[in-house]
Amino acid sequence: MRLLHTMLRVKNLDRSLSFYCDQLEMKLLRKKDYPGGEFTLAFVGYGDESENAVLELTYNWGKEDYVLGDAYGHIAIGVDDIYATCAGIKAQGGNVTREPGPMKHGTTVIAFVEDPDGYKVELIQTKGM
Repeated sequence: MRLLHTMLRVKNLDRSLSFYCDQLEMKLLRKKDYPGGEFTLAFVGYGDESENAVLELTYNWGKEDYVLGDAYGHIAIGVDDIYATCAGIKAQGGNVTREPGPMKHGTTVIAFVEDPDGYKVELIQTKGM
């Protein structure tokens, strides 16, 4: 068994694809419209789905808002240079909600960014760990 994907419902697919592909440097792996169900699925990730877990971005046509709920935590992504990654995200208009630094009660360097729909993404410094 292995984790295949995590699905997030998004309000604006183009804006979300820009965030995940341009700011977080994922690749758009596949995208398909389902006119009968009035939704579009876009899969993004850092490698082929046959070997990597990916994100499924689901856009329900005409749906403009979602309640995220208080059970959702975050997605975590390992990065080589967390400071440069956060600077790049900010330069592209992204929202860094927690600047890079050691986690509370620990030494691992983390940061948090927020996607266009308010989902939290934790960045974890992997190089030099």
